[in-house]
Amino acid sequence: MKTNILVTGLVLATVGAVLLYPTLRGNAASQHTTVVAPRAAKRVEVVFVLDTTGSMGGLIQAAKEKIWSIASTLAQAQQVPEIRMGLVAYRDRGDAYVTQVIDLDRDLDSMYAQLMRFAADGGGDGPEAVNEALEAAVQRMSWSQDSGTYKVVFLVGDAPPHMDYQDDMKYPQVVAAAAARGIVINTIQCGAMTDTVAPWQRIAALGRGRYFTVEQAGSAVAIATPFDEQIATLSAELDDTRLYYGTAEARAQMEAKVEATERLNEEASVGALARRGAFNVSAAGSGNFLGERELVADAAAGRVDVATLPAAELPPSIAALPPAEQRARVEQIAQKREELKTQIAKLAADRDAYLEAQVDAAGGAADSLDQQIYDAVRDQAAAHGLDYEGGPKF
Repeated sequence: MKTNILVTGLVLATVGAVLLYPTLRGNAASQHTTVVAPRAAKRVEVVFVLDTTGSMGGLIQAAKEKIWSIASTLAQAQQVPEIRMGLVAYRDRGDAYVTQVIDLDRDLDSMYAQLMRFAADGGGDGPEAVNEALEAAVQRMSWSQDSGTYKVVFLVGDAPPHMDYQDDMKYPQVVAAAAARGIVINTIQCGAMTDTVAPWQRIAALGRGRYFTVEQAGSAVAIATPFDEQIATLSAELDDTRLYYGTAEARAQMEAKVEATERLNEEASVGALARRGAFNVSAAGSGNFLGERELVADAAAGRVDVATLPAAELPPSIAALPPAEQRARVEQIAQKREELKTQIAKLAADRDAYLEAQVDAAGGAADSLDQQIYDAVRDQAAAHGLDYEGGPKF
């Protein structure tokens, strides 16, 4: 009897195993072959369309001071987006120029070096070439084709558009073209010119953006801190750790970036340099800091081996060393870089805390340019899976 029961049990177990084998095999396969693909990096692309006529001197100066804190504001989403920025400066026909375009790029140093050259001049006769400036922003920028990218324009000015020119594309058509490409357009009116209100509001409404006003000088928060000078000094030392490799042509492109960095370190205010330093040590700021084909970062990440590079593709300071010392020198620079980044990050956190206390003591910054740009970005970027918390960077 026991033998029969044992045999029957073995038969049932075997049958059950055969019947269940496909399911068990499928479950095992799913456990071992499921691969979670890394999420594609998020991207934010922002173009400032800036009136540079005579009445805009205060705002232009504010832009020179605040562009790095705006970049830090854009970068602080939880998803750590890549930041690309561009600029359209505009005046009017008959002035020194109608538009000047700086294309979208994550190399903010080069953009900033060009921004430093802009000064307020011309204008003074009412409407400006707003239509042409918007068209340049929409049609002449290298916008991403990715629908997941948050693409945004901030139109900043104090005068209405010329609607009497016969050979330009009027803003309703331009904004429609922007909407078709997923570009949001916000308008920032400087001052209180009544003729500007209606077109600025309509551009924002058609562009699915926001309209807001600031004082003629921009209403940006501008507070010096006890940490600015030290951050600026350490940031310049951090810049000196960059080494570029590759063909002569590739290194020449990066040398242009280095020259732009040197100009801004000489010409920008201490406050602006501190804001840049804080941005560069953030995760999103590495693209601006490093550029392309940077030897120290690529060697540390294992993307390149110094020993295998031809001497002609090495930075001159490394190529001049005996081969046995080249790798050690790059590793030494990498260590120094990490130490500098740690110091800057700590000082930047202290700077943020100081600014927060100062702003709170002054009653907040609800109407500032900083806060209003942050509010627009936070609300609009949410549709692209970007989560912003904590308020603007100052």
